[in-house]
Amino acid sequence: MGAANAAARVQPDNAGFQNAIQRYAYNEGALFQVYTRPGQVTDIALQEGETLVGPGPVAAGDTVRWMIGDTISGSGASARVHILVKPTRPDIATNLVINTDRRTYHVELRANPRIYMASVSWIYPQDELIALRKAQTETARAAPVADGFALEDLSFAYRLSGDHPDWRPVRVFDDGRRTLIEFPPEVAQGEMPPFFIVGEDGEAELANYRVSGRYIIVDRLFDRAELRLGAGRKQVRVKIANRARKPS
Repeated sequence: MGAANAAARVQPDNAGFQNAIQRYAYNEGALFQVYTRPGQVTDIALQEGETLVGPGPVAAGDTVRWMIGDTISGSGASARVHILVKPTRPDIATNLVINTDRRTYHVELRANPRIYMASVSWIYPQDELIALRKAQTETARAAPVADGFALEDLSFAYRLSGDHPDWRPVRVFDDGRRTLIEFPPEVAQGEMPPFFIVGEDGEAELANYRVSGRYIIVDRLFDRAELRLGAGRKQVRVKIANRARKPS
């Protein structure tokens, strides 16, 4: 157990300082080391928008020789919780557990007569990765859907009818070879409905297509098609008719 704790300890380093703030990279289960000094307050700042939760969200092993409190800076989405700690002696140590609506921090507080950390905060690689993936997705959705389109070849002679779900396409067009169905910017790929082509006999068959950003691309033209989502009486249908072609 002692070896596990030793391996989990994360020490401050010069590369992690931003002015007087030591910025740790958050890692679940890590024991972040915070050095304090009597007569000085160390500010432990949480992520913006993060809130303390539960009864006794901040717990310390030694509450007699350590002064521990919390406050908030900012407001709304930019509100930030600060845990303020100060030792009463230069030769003591304890642990601190902070529970929030997003994560749990494990901190080891150490009092030192000579050095102290004025402020501690974290960066959150997992959150940054999620934000990066989201940005990449948005960039892909905004990028040109395909190459080789000539403006003079495009036909927008399509009529939409049927239901009006949130994912209802905003337009349908083709270049004489491919048909593109454009969905609203806020639609997610997981919300896109299956695409069916309606044959001459009125039967609908699931068609081959691909998804690029917020577009469904069909590598052919058609007279009639439907987008369907759900089943039974709750099934939602949006009909697409190509007005430039003779109806079947």
